[in-house]
Amino acid sequence: MLLDYIIWNPNPDIFTIPGIDWPLRWYGVTWLLGFLLSQQIMFHFFRKDNKPEEDVESLTIYIFISSIIGARFGHFLFYEPYAFIENPLQIILPPYAGLASHGGAAGILTGLYLFCKNKNYNYLWMLDRLVIVVALTGGCIRMGNLINSEITGKPTDVPWAFIFKQVDNIPRHPGQLYEAIFCFILFLILFFIWKNRRHEMYNGMIFGIFLIALFGQRFLVEFLKENQETFEDSLSLNMGQILSIPLVLAGFYVLCHTFKKKERNSTFKNNETPSN
Repeated sequence: MLLDYIIWNPNPDIFTIPGIDWPLRWYGVTWLLGFLLSQQIMFHFFRKDNKPEEDVESLTIYIFISSIIGARFGHFLFYEPYAFIENPLQIILPPYAGLASHGGAAGILTGLYLFCKNKNYNYLWMLDRLVIVVALTGGCIRMGNLINSEITGKPTDVPWAFIFKQVDNIPRHPGQLYEAIFCFILFLILFFIWKNRRHEMYNGMIFGIFLIALFGQRFLVEFLKENQETFEDSLSLNMGQILSIPLVLAGFYVLCHTFKKKERNSTFKNNETPSN
């Protein structure tokens, strides 16, 4: 029966760095790959929109630091809040196990705000471009989760089920792969929208679409994933779903706000009196 499914048992370590006995892990490589690809795409965005390309390097530093800090603190705030009292050093010291995507999102929003304030960019304009590469990076990170055999799905008998040998011998939904594929598709869709429609779209539209699509998907796919912490078993919705709801609502708010602004401007233009 087990031969009917995909047997999954990769080594999460690529090799151990000599001298310091520190393993280089595939998960870290997927993080880095996502950031490097995202940086090159942001260079492309800035060139096409006639913005100084040197600002992309500063932006990368802001986002890299803020996303890691946000994801790290978010994990403990949402899933292990007792650590802030019982063992606060665990939060800031290696091996840095535990990163929350919702915390990473909060960190990115904060880091981007500081960047825009320092460099005098429109916040929504920057968000419309940044979320495109965030989708790409998110897909890379979920592939790292897959290699790590973590964030596994619930038991299933679908023919594409994975048996995560490092977890158990039960066929499960590859939830990480579902999310990775969705993120890559979302990246392509948002990039297409930016390439073909950006000159006729108001600031914030791509950002709103991103929030609704990504966290709407996150809410749904959580039904196929195992809870990360035992306290979630007593909840009607798990923590990932609870945290996704306000972000989806925020996406609808942003879209409604931009469409209302577009309608007001359209009405204003149509009511203009031609000059003689």
